[in-house]
Amino acid sequence: MPIGFDKEAYPVPPRQTPAAEKQTALPNPALIFSKIFYYTVDLPVTTFRDTVESLRAKNKLVYYHEKFRRVPELIDCFEGDFLCYYEAEMQWKRDFKVDQEIVKVIQERLSACQQREGPNYHQNCSKEMQQFEEVAKNYELRYGDLGAYASGRKCLMKQKERMIAAQKQNA
Repeated sequence: MPIGFDKEAYPVPPRQTPAAEKQTALPNPALIFSKIFYYTVDLPVTTFRDTVESLRAKNKLVYYHEKFRRVPELIDCFEGDFLCYYEAEMQWKRDFKVDQEIVKVIQERLSACQQREGPNYHQNCSKEMQQFEEVAKNYELRYGDLGAYASGRKCLMKQKERMIAAQKQNA
């Protein structure tokens, strides 16, 4: 500014700016509610989650690879040993589900090969077709004709009948 400026036209700005909002003695309700929410909901939940995650980090068990010990078959159980019967039945159910999944996986491989090869799949997917036929035949031999109420005992009886029939044919 020049030396001889008009102070009334251009007043000097005040040294302190006035308060934008009027201060009251009452606290802000939004701040109170946010603090209440933080301490009653957010903090306990976050603490619990962190605790659970730290425990999981120590025990790195993969949930889809649960390993069961093999238990005796029904033919190995003593007469009247109901716990052994139960364990053998549960083992049979696990084996049944595993065999079903094996058939599904092989079938998916065959259908993927058929989709990929198109009309030439008979020639190019012969290995997959042979593998599927073998797996399906074994599955049918073991679990076929068991009915809706299949069990380890019924499966064992079916295998015994098949063995007896094979011995009759050979004799």
